[in-house]
Amino acid sequence: MNFLKNIFTLVLLLAVSSLYSQNFKPDSYTAVDVEEMNTWQLLKYDGLNALNGVGYSYLRPFNWQKNDFYRAGATGLLVGGLYTFDNESSDYFRRQEKDIPTYIKDFGWYFGSPQNNYGVTAGIYAYGLITKDPEWRRTGVLMISSATAGGLLQQILKTLTGRARPETDLGRNEFRPFSGESGFRSFPSGHTVLAFTTAYALAKHFDNPFVKAGIYTVGLISPVSRLWAGAHFLTDVVLSMAITIATVEAVDRYLDTRNGYGEKRYGTGKTGQNPKKMVFNITATTNTLGVTLNF
Repeated sequence: MNFLKNIFTLVLLLAVSSLYSQNFKPDSYTAVDVEEMNTWQLLKYDGLNALNGVGYSYLRPFNWQKNDFYRAGATGLLVGGLYTFDNESSDYFRRQEKDIPTYIKDFGWYFGSPQNNYGVTAGIYAYGLITKDPEWRRTGVLMISSATAGGLLQQILKTLTGRARPETDLGRNEFRPFSGESGFRSFPSGHTVLAFTTAYALAKHFDNPFVKAGIYTVGLISPVSRLWAGAHFLTDVVLSMAITIATVEAVDRYLDTRNGYGEKRYGTGKTGQNPKKMVFNITATTNTLGVTLNF
């Protein structure tokens, strides 16, 4: 029943977004108009943009350019290569669990749990709304919209793929679509989607590459903690992170077309630097998971 509800919601969002995109018009509000809005008007404005951002993220692949397909292809090759060693890499990460401090594992679990993660997201948006700070409001809307899009998508994919978790000891090739059992919901990683959505979206608020790197590092604790626990294979986590990054980027591009969120981020960033010079990359091998920030 929950799966059917998710499918219905997704189809409805796609239908509404498709109609909207066919008649896409610039924001009807100017930056000055938004500045003069009261709290309730801002809440309505942001809520509509958050909803539209969800739909835009689902439609974004239909507007991919050549470089986007290159990135998707490279991600596919990376995941395909890692899949060959999924059993071995899972064994490696699970062996490390006993040596990891409990507080780190607990943080990874709680930060990626919906009730806690949404609390962080709501708090950031509430701060931006109360202070009427367009940059913080944008960050909050970006988090909410991206988490909603990613959360719905990962629930559907979990049901469709039915991949066995490493802890079941059935191996990387066991799939039972629509089983409904907790042991067969390995892909994608819900903790990874929520935790890294929050981290990746929050990092966009800052220009300092060292601050960004620190936020990314915190965002990686939840994904890696799930590897230690044997809840997911390495490919589940890597592909979940790729989906997360694509989703946040899509929503951020949509918000750039709205006039109520401060300076534009694409083309020329807030600092006047070309954002293409600052590139976030995922690197993974059979026994390591890393992040690089090139600038």
